[in-house]
Amino acid sequence: MKLIIQIPCYNEEETLGQTYFDLPRRIPGVDQIEYLIINDGSSDRTVAVAQQLGIDHIVNFKQNRGLAAGFMAGIDACLRLGADIIVNTDADNQYRGSDIARLIAPILRGRSDIVVGCRPIDEIDHFSKAKKILQHVGSRVVQKVSSTTVPDAPSGFRAYSREAAMHLNVVNEYTYTLETLIQAGRNHIAVCSVPIHVNPETRKSRLFKSIPAYIRRSASVIIRSFMMYKPLRFFCILGGVLFVIGAVFIARFLILYLLGTGAGHIQSLILAILLILLGCSSVLSGLQADLIASNRKLLEDVQYRIRRIDYENVDPQQIPRKRAAR
Repeated sequence: MKLIIQIPCYNEEETLGQTYFDLPRRIPGVDQIEYLIINDGSSDRTVAVAQQLGIDHIVNFKQNRGLAAGFMAGIDACLRLGADIIVNTDADNQYRGSDIARLIAPILRGRSDIVVGCRPIDEIDHFSKAKKILQHVGSRVVQKVSSTTVPDAPSGFRAYSREAAMHLNVVNEYTYTLETLIQAGRNHIAVCSVPIHVNPETRKSRLFKSIPAYIRRSASVIIRSFMMYKPLRFFCILGGVLFVIGAVFIARFLILYLLGTGAGHIQSLILAILLILLGCSSVLSGLQADLIASNRKLLEDVQYRIRRIDYENVDPQQIPRKRAAR
């Protein structure tokens, strides 16, 4: 059983060593543990520090491509290196390395394919009250959209079985955390969560600069993922809302007309007809999008089979030990 712990890095020379030394060297049930960093176009000494630490593998981007791209590049490299389990953690040492054994336990027992480490949100001192509320609200929304029960959807401390990792696809450029949960729910991949601990804050988050920016970008990821993976439900909900509003305006006009005062409210009837037409158009768009989603599912199945053949034919000995470049 081979475990690879991957760490996405962007200018992490100051915290990478602390994170690395906190990681476990032995875990019961795991025969081999290796470490991999994804250098996302760092302009500091992140790569040099990683080499000095003796980190086994380095995936290197020449320029910054974002967290989602770095995560997927790491997954690809880990699979090519023969990982049976992949753990993703942050380079700022937010998560405790001692929790990795707890994180991978459901996979080792064959009970789950994706495990999310859930932080004690309400107990984290450096989270503002507004951020704590948003974390809870956002996680509830993702639970509804993805049909999963993970209480900390934005957590980046995760473990993936080899099988689950080969099914992963991330199309947004912002973050992988929300989209992969929605995708896992849609593909009926076994997902669970375990409670974890967090370390004191070492630096401010680089994923978002402000609460409004976080809300805007996270909402766009959730909505886009919902549209991609459950398009018929999304467009039917949208169409239903428009249709109901249009029906309310028609009912209002009819009541006023029967009372003899409808002559001056013809604009309500026009608006009602427009809303009902938009609602019907939305439902039709949902049917078309659902057909496209069916084709996407077929393409994902083909992609999975190609990945399986590709990764099974890779000889890990032919991959450079200190650099898996992209």
